[in-house]
Amino acid sequence: MQKITPFLWFNGRAEEAMHFYVSIFKDAQVGDVSYYGEAGPGPKGSVMVAGFHINGQQFLALNGGPEFSFTPAVSFVVNCDTQGEIDYYWEKLAADGGKHQACGWLQDKFGLSWQIVPPILSEFMRGIDAKKANRVMQAMLKMTKIDIALLEKAYAGE
Repeated sequence: MQKITPFLWFNGRAEEAMHFYVSIFKDAQVGDVSYYGEAGPGPKGSVMVAGFHINGQQFLALNGGPEFSFTPAVSFVVNCDTQGEIDYYWEKLAADGGKHQACGWLQDKFGLSWQIVPPILSEFMRGIDAKKANRVMQAMLKMTKIDIALLEKAYAGE
């Protein structure tokens, strides 16, 4: 059992979310699903908690009702080594009503925020050359979806 498990609150769409995320990530699988019984609070027989795994990380999705919703204050970072990976996750996670946002962020159709970024971005930003880091920051701030080639050009001073 992992020490910390993301526990995501949905309003009646936990099972749909589980299947959506499992369909996007290549190393993903459906886990255990539990259902509300006589005691509720959800309708008897409806999904209470849907478990799933992505890249070995367990997630739990609760049908908790309309009381809470996601905000960008919590997001998941997807580290992508290639532009092809960025493009893939960018389109898949924002499909069916999701929203593209600035600087590699997007919100999926459930309102959950994701950051689709290459690890090289943080390497460029934490370098000891402040001028290069500033150029990369300025380039990234103009982007919606991250473009690795443009980041590399900014880092090189082109």
